[in-house]
Amino acid sequence: MKGHFYRRNCTCKKKKCICGSKWAFTIDIGLDPITGKRKQKVKSGFNTKQEAEEFATTLIHELNQGTYLEETDKTFSDFAKEWLPVYSEAKNVKPGTIRVRLHEIGKLLPYFAQLKLKDITRKMYQDALNDLKEKGYSDSTREGINRTGRMIFRKALELELIKKDPTEFAYVKKEKKTIEQLEEEEVPRYLEKEELALFLKTAKDYGLEHDYLMYLILAYTGIRVGELVALKWKDIDLINHTISISKTYYNPKNNALEYQLVTPKTRKSRRKIIVDEEVIHVLTDHKRVQEKVIERLGDAYHNKDFIFAKMERQYGYPIVVKNVRDRMKRLLKIARLNEDLTPHSLRHTHTSLLAEAGVSLEQIMDRLGHTDDQITKNVYLHVTQEMKKEASQKFAELMRSLR
Repeated sequence: MKGHFYRRNCTCKKKKCICGSKWAFTIDIGLDPITGKRKQKVKSGFNTKQEAEEFATTLIHELNQGTYLEETDKTFSDFAKEWLPVYSEAKNVKPGTIRVRLHEIGKLLPYFAQLKLKDITRKMYQDALNDLKEKGYSDSTREGINRTGRMIFRKALELELIKKDPTEFAYVKKEKKTIEQLEEEEVPRYLEKEELALFLKTAKDYGLEHDYLMYLILAYTGIRVGELVALKWKDIDLINHTISISKTYYNPKNNALEYQLVTPKTRKSRRKIIVDEEVIHVLTDHKRVQEKVIERLGDAYHNKDFIFAKMERQYGYPIVVKNVRDRMKRLLKIARLNEDLTPHSLRHTHTSLLAEAGVSLEQIMDRLGHTDDQITKNVYLHVTQEMKKEASQKFAELMRSLR
């Protein structure tokens, strides 16, 4: 392997250097496959010739073993821009996920934007995560940022652009929580069965267009609000009393005309749910009313088969998710129930009532389209724990009655 060692930019005319120039080396590393000319590796910045020789020996060994890697000079910012479309195509991710990844990349840019990928160390990466904590970002937000950072650097490693992954041993420092905080977060808020009955009665008596049917379906199926808004009549089997979930609604700008229908959250989210006769009855009534509106409006109606279609302006377009949230808040206020509850709370309510009815956790997870969800498990365990207490109390009362 040809090469030589020298003091770079040394201006001394004497044998002994007195200008303090660093040692460097230039060695041949093979031929360029396109031009056929020899390729050379130049490395400088060594304090002694021995340091330069040791580094060169390691490099030559890697070349002989076929493990040598020429690291890229790309910056983190440039590679992150290249990575995002590759990630999007490979994983077939939804627009919402891309939006999240862009946001998380944005949180890493202040630390690494113009740094070369190869120069980012494990300490630098860990320090960035720690600094994000100091700035007040939540555990879940920092976990998301770290997840995105790991994907970027692992792709760079996979493409042999870097030798080491600086995220390999990184960790997210968790906020220590008080017992009160843990107890408060343990179980999300949901409606008790009496409260749910009151809420649905309020929706029936005081609800705006669609309200009663919307919240009836959410409460009786536990589907996500995006899945609800995306429902079409072809998803409903009025004879067999089933609702098929095969898509979800995406519209970050809440512009009714700019909606997108995308695949569900997970593969498990594609499911068929058996529903009560009451739901089918209300759906049938709604269909009759909607058909008359479509007949009256003709071509002015955006007829794409949506169940929850707008009947005022932008006729036929699906209602936006924000409308479902706002209308629920209005009804909760009328019913004098907790106004902090959201349409997603009806999903937790569905879980709690199924648990109270004795349905197994596995069946509930299947109905909700979950493979694994800690929040659902927490609701289930909370409800079943209360049922166990009740069983214990009934047993104790039985024994006391025998005295």
